[in-house]
Amino acid sequence: MNEAVTKLTLKDFASDQEVRWCPGCGDYAILKTIQRLMPELDSPRENQVFISGIGCSSRFPYYMNTYGFHTIHGRAPAVATGVKLANPELDVWVITGDGDGFSIGGNHMIHALRRNVDLQILLFNNEIYGLTKGQYSPTSQRGTKSPSSPKGSIDSPLSPCEVALGSGATFIARSIDTEAKHLSAVTRRAYDHNGASFVEILQNCPIYADGIFDSVKDKKTAADFKLILEHGQPCVFGKEAEKGIHLNRDTLALEVVSSDDADKPLLIHDENNKILANMLATMSNPDFPVAVGVIYQESKASFIEDTQAVLKEARNGTASLQELLLSGHTWEVSS
Repeated sequence: MNEAVTKLTLKDFASDQEVRWCPGCGDYAILKTIQRLMPELDSPRENQVFISGIGCSSRFPYYMNTYGFHTIHGRAPAVATGVKLANPELDVWVITGDGDGFSIGGNHMIHALRRNVDLQILLFNNEIYGLTKGQYSPTSQRGTKSPSSPKGSIDSPLSPCEVALGSGATFIARSIDTEAKHLSAVTRRAYDHNGASFVEILQNCPIYADGIFDSVKDKKTAADFKLILEHGQPCVFGKEAEKGIHLNRDTLALEVVSSDDADKPLLIHDENNKILANMLATMSNPDFPVAVGVIYQESKASFIEDTQAVLKEARNGTASLQELLLSGHTWEVSS
């Protein structure tokens, strides 16, 4: 007789550790969303592994009642790659931040995406170094005043989704910390994707960068500053859906237009079009709305699948140490 399968709940994925982030931190909302999503994946709890680097976001594995590693600064993608290679059956999640993921860890991030390692990478972007007391980060806007830039940052920020696209990521999306329904749906899509999934989460830091995403989070303004992407649907936004995005085919640039302008047809979102994805990923306030949702995805064999195929072929062959020693460039020494 088959034993009844116990249905897991959010509480099953919450550890016994006290959650310790600053009051009002967006990480609380993200944590609850992920814990609530876990039972819906119908995957054993022991198959889930959360791996983080260093930063406020990287406390995440402590609060998940799963396996996990709190690794060193910027190295979470490298450690996660090793875990997935060692046991491909595991669901491996990478939790990182804008500093951890794109400063000291930028190189590891790029190559994990380039290789298309089957990981779910969640990048919490608060545009600041929170754990080390508010220095500007790779995503901080020009003019950001911080302990390391008292006169304002003179660096131009990078766009996480744009970097992911340039690195060859096969799934790229963006969501917001407090929008649980949207974040859950995007993360589920990332989980179902075969290969490297990259999700940028706009996350509020109430201590050092409070309110930087208010334009896309505040109910009074969000409709005018946020574009919710849906595959196959026109790119419209505004309180009455009165505005939209148009592709000017003469300049090959995006424009904000009236949604009822017959002379300027609205752009139809195609999440399989990499060129349009790059344009949408780089849109920013105040000139354009910020695009949220699945920006790009493509089907491609993952690094894990390719590695397993190579290993299988190698193991099925015949190996000879003598042949190996005598292969390639060899020479004889005679007296």
